[in-house]
Amino acid sequence: MTGAYGVGIGWRPEISGFVAGLPGLRFVEVVAESLPHSGPAPAALADLRARDVAVVPHGVRLSLGGAEPVDPARVAHLAHAAALVDAPLVSEHIAFVRAGDVEAGHLLPLPRSREAVAAVVGNVRRTQAELPVPIALEPIAAIFDWPDDELTEAQFITEILDQTGALLLLDIANVYANARNRDTDPVDLLDRLPLDRVAYVHVAGGADHGGVYHDTHTDPIPAEVLDLIGELCARHRPPALLLERDGNYPAGDVLRAELDAVATASGYPTVT
Repeated sequence: MTGAYGVGIGWRPEISGFVAGLPGLRFVEVVAESLPHSGPAPAALADLRARDVAVVPHGVRLSLGGAEPVDPARVAHLAHAAALVDAPLVSEHIAFVRAGDVEAGHLLPLPRSREAVAAVVGNVRRTQAELPVPIALEPIAAIFDWPDDELTEAQFITEILDQTGALLLLDIANVYANARNRDTDPVDLLDRLPLDRVAYVHVAGGADHGGVYHDTHTDPIPAEVLDLIGELCARHRPPALLLERDGNYPAGDVLRAELDAVATASGYPTVT
C-alpha cells in the first residue's frame, strides 16, 4: 500500500459495529469471497470507504499453489471485489485448497520445491493479468513440512516474489507458529526475507494443542508475537499491520487492548 496506514483490523460482520466506532482507523481487510458477485458492497464497508478507510479484499480460495491453473471465475471475483471497494491492492495465500474437483476447505502447505515455485508463479501471473490492482502474497502457517523440500522458506518466498513482482503479506503470527513448531529462530527468517516488499502485516493469536502451536485467530496475541513485531519494525517498519480475529470475539475493551498493543509494538498511533 502507498504510504503508512498504521494499525487496522479484519472486518467481519460480527464486529462491524465495533470497527465502525474506531476513530483513528485507516484500513481494514475483508474476506474477498464474502463480498457479493453483483450489487453494491455491504453498507458498513461503504460507510468506511466514505470515511476514506481503505478496504483490502483478502482471498482464501484461489489455490495459487495448486497444480491446476487458477479458476478464471474465482480470479474474476477477486478482481470484482477489488473494484467494488476501490481497493489499493488485494491479497491471497501461497497455498493450495483444491485438487481436481476436491475442495479441502483449508489452506494447505506446499513442498518448498522448484516445481512448486513454478506452479505458484504461473498462477500468480494468470491472476495478475486480470487484476486492476497489485497483489500481495501471504505464506501460511503449517504444522508440517514436506519431505522433498529443496529450498528454505526464505528462498521459496523470495523466488516467488522475484519472478512475479508481487508484494509480500507477512503474517508475523505465522512466522512465530512455524518457528515454534519447527524449533527454529523466527528472527532468522525476518533477516532473510525482502522486508522492503512487505505491503502489510497480519497479527493474530493462537494456542498450543498437544505440543503443536495452532494459528487459530480466536485466541489472544501471545507476547512473543508482539515481541516479533518489534524485531520486524527494528529492521524495516511495514506500512500497515492488521489484527485478525475470526471467531470467539471478545468484548470491545479486549479488542481495543489488542489493537493498542499492536500499535505500541510497532510505534504507530492507536486507532481506538
